Amino acid sequence: MPDVICLHDDDNIVIALADLVAGTVVGGVAVPLLGAIKRGHKIARRAIAQGENVIRYGQTIGQAKTDIAAGEHIHVQNLGMGDHTQDYAFASEVKQLAAANDPRIFDGYHRADGGVGTRNYIGILTSVNCSGSVAKFIAEAAEKTGLLDDFPNVDGIVPITHGTGCGMSGENEGYDALFRTLSGYACHPNFGGVLLIGLGCEVMQLSALVDGRPIRADGALRYMTIQQEGGTRKTIEKGLVELAGVAVLANQATRQPAPISKIMVGMQCGGSDGYSGITANPALGVASDLLIQHGGTTILSETSEIYGAEHLLTRRAVSAEVGQKLIDRVRWWEDYTARNGGEMDNNPSPGNKRGGLTTILEKSLGAVAKSGSAPLADVYKFAEKITTPGFVFMDSPGFDPCSVTGQVASGANLIAFTTGRGSVSGYMPTPGIKIATNSEMYARLSEDMDMNCGDIVTEGLSIEDKGRDLFELFIRVASGEKTKSEELGFGGVEFVPWQIGAVM
Repeated sequence: MPDVICLHDDDNIVIALADLVAGTVVGGVAVPLLGAIKRGHKIARRAIAQGENVIRYGQTIGQAKTDIAAGEHIHVQNLGMGDHTQDYAFASEVKQLAAANDPRIFDGYHRADGGVGTRNYIGILTSVNCSGSVAKFIAEAAEKTGLLDDFPNVDGIVPITHGTGCGMSGENEGYDALFRTLSGYACHPNFGGVLLIGLGCEVMQLSALVDGRPIRADGALRYMTIQQEGGTRKTIEKGLVELAGVAVLANQATRQPAPISKIMVGMQCGGSDGYSGITANPALGVASDLLIQHGGTTILSETSEIYGAEHLLTRRAVSAEVGQKLIDRVRWWEDYTARNGGEMDNNPSPGNKRGGLTTILEKSLGAVAKSGSAPLADVYKFAEKITTPGFVFMDSPGFDPCSVTGQVASGANLIAFTTGRGSVSGYMPTPGIKIATNSEMYARLSEDMDMNCGDIVTEGLSIEDKGRDLFELFIRVASGEKTKSEELGFGGVEFVPWQIGAVM
């Protein structure tokens, strides 16, 4: 295994692939290392003058804050953001992917609205924090009484609780985002049925969610308020009756063959490191392209973590209008962070920095590698229902549970999550596939990781082969193979709607 890797001919840095001691002679660097370098961190290939751009992936990741000598460690002490103005060149680099000539299928749950689920849960969805405990009480009572014993086709009961739904405006973008989120979960194809519970006096009224529109085409939705039912005990009793009725409908579904064009994958990265843009993220990009060639859909999100790399997406936009939609969300974020006393360069996190990432530009360039090479087909708001197949973008924060919540609400029936530092979470009702960027972390957290991409570096495996392996894993998990997070029981606390605006 080489000591370092250079990712592009124009790069003036290399990345350490192992912990290196001072004085080590490595390829592509003119002199021995001037100090110890940790795995995943950057080394100057040549002298870099103060104010000069530092280049990785052939792109600017920041500017030198001081003169940097060849062989010197490049990180927070000598690299800053600097100017990162880019030419968006809308739709100038669109390359359509060839359609696959080998039709593939998976075994999923066909829904009345045309969607196909990868799981068959029953959801207990809450409109407000005040109904969260009662929702959990109902789920616990259903477990104790063996309510699902007679319904073998149902995977389980999932209480979806959260911390909002009241103390908020009833007519701003925060309300709209929560409305889309709850509506998206209520009709999600991984739910065979839903029980919706409110308190009764909250801002997010059940009447607004259910009145005048068919949330579920199969009719497998029941709803009630605690105040109307007469309190906790009576709501639990009524809830069990309603759950039994929903279970009858949900149990009618069995896994049947479906084209993999019905798979929609939400792509995430969290706890990223210097390997993310070298191993797991580009491998996920290959898998994304393969799914899209078969007619499927992949979703990139985390707007604050593509900041500085958005020009790579706008150039792949199918039209100038789609490219502008992405830039409109970036400008919204610049205003949003400014009016809340933040800034777009609040990333990378401390863990990202320990893994070798220095600026948000560097992190974003690695994050965008998840998107492969497919055209950007459309841009959506947080939790907005996705109707355009192909590679799309959904606006969201970089906070992983919140971003995944939006992707699931938008229709994702699989989640692919790359991580370099490690992650333990799950996203019921949607199975999450955890992908390690480096072999060291994979060995340490192997009970939580579904795939290791560190062997791209340690064993010289190709990114293309690893991407194909991940694509095949998508199909197996969509057909029912359990992920590590599912086996461990994760998914009960990761529903995190995006709270935009004042809490009142």
